[in-house]
Amino acid sequence: MLHMSRLPLRPTLVAVLQALTAGARHGFDVINATGLPSGTVYPALARLEHEGLVQSRWEEHTVAQKEKRPPRRYYEVTTAGEKILATAVAALKERERSARARLRAFRPVKASR
Repeated sequence: MLHMSRLPLRPTLVAVLQALTAGARHGFDVINATGLPSGTVYPALARLEHEGLVQSRWEEHTVAQKEKRPPRRYYEVTTAGEKILATAVAALKERERSARARLRAFRPVKASR
């Protein structure tokens, strides 16, 4: 369920969503793609799923058994997630543009000698 009151997205959530735009990934892949710690990524994935911005599925047990490991949970961006991500990225770009403009306005004044 999407709770619009919780938007805009924090940068961490934007990074996790961006990592998932390449296709379905399991949590450890998201950790590697973002460089964020597991204690940040897994709660972010849970929140994004709760918000309806990502969906998850478990891989087939036979695949995991063949590789002698536990099944992986794969996450992918929903249509709502794609829209929210596009909005968040546009807002971040606008904030960057605005910050650069403000920085240009504060160029140091050369002292006259």
